[in-house]
Amino acid sequence: MRVGQALLVLWAAFTAAYILLQAMPGDSILIKFQNPELGLSPQQIAEIRAYYDAGGYLHTVLGFLRGDFGYSVDTGTPVLERLAEGLPETAKLATAAFVLAVLLAVLIAFAASHSSRLRGVLLAVPSLFISVPAFWLGILLIQVFSFRLGLVPVIGGSEIQQLILPVLTLAVPISAPIAQVLARSLDQVFTQPFVPVVAAKGASRSWILWRHVARNALPPTLTVAGLTFGELIAGSVVTETVFGRNGVGRLTEQAVNAQDTPVLLAVVVLAATVFVLVNLLVDLVFPVLDPRLAR
Repeated sequence: MRVGQALLVLWAAFTAAYILLQAMPGDSILIKFQNPELGLSPQQIAEIRAYYDAGGYLHTVLGFLRGDFGYSVDTGTPVLERLAEGLPETAKLATAAFVLAVLLAVLIAFAASHSSRLRGVLLAVPSLFISVPAFWLGILLIQVFSFRLGLVPVIGGSEIQQLILPVLTLAVPISAPIAQVLARSLDQVFTQPFVPVVAAKGASRSWILWRHVARNALPPTLTVAGLTFGELIAGSVVTETVFGRNGVGRLTEQAVNAQDTPVLLAVVVLAATVFVLVNLLVDLVFPVLDPRLAR
């Protein structure tokens, strides 16, 4: 049932993206090939257009099912090849950012549960994080840590140094919804009848929090975490552009400028596939955390 729903989501994402890209104003063929320096005649441009437009929707669907994403209008190279070049960098950035976002969310939510004095301030942090535009945060981090403090080089540096600021830029906004949901879930679980019973046996608040409350608060948090992970590719467009990283985000930005519809369609399908797979994984983990969901 879940696999069928996942396939339906992928088909809907593909279809919607295909229709919208076909209806997009402008002409990627003319943008690329009408340059007088290329010396192409109108007939040759028409032949190129016929080549890229051949087959229509059904042909494109069957090509995607075979792993054939077509050719980039901008570079003339296979779309799959362009994705393969950028995907490792984006995967590295997205994975590191997601891990950091989860750590930030857990730190904020658990610190708020431990400290009643700082609770109001800590619970206001996620709202601040989620309201910060990624491009502004990226520029601010470069200004402070690279130009002012000189801690992270803008150009060059080790691979880890090149990841620090982009990871922070991507992690801070997506940590906000995770922290909000986790903090709210912890509060709800603390009101359950079993908490006073455990406390009456002499358990400290920290023991109750880590041994009993945290596990029961995880399911809704996992749902939000899965949704935010699916948004990482969209977030990487701004982040990779700001920091000049050659990943899927930068590829998307270049494809938008060139109206390279085959590349844009492939990126949409890639993002939808990641979203679906992560949420399927979350559905599989739920019964492990709460056996009642397996019934």
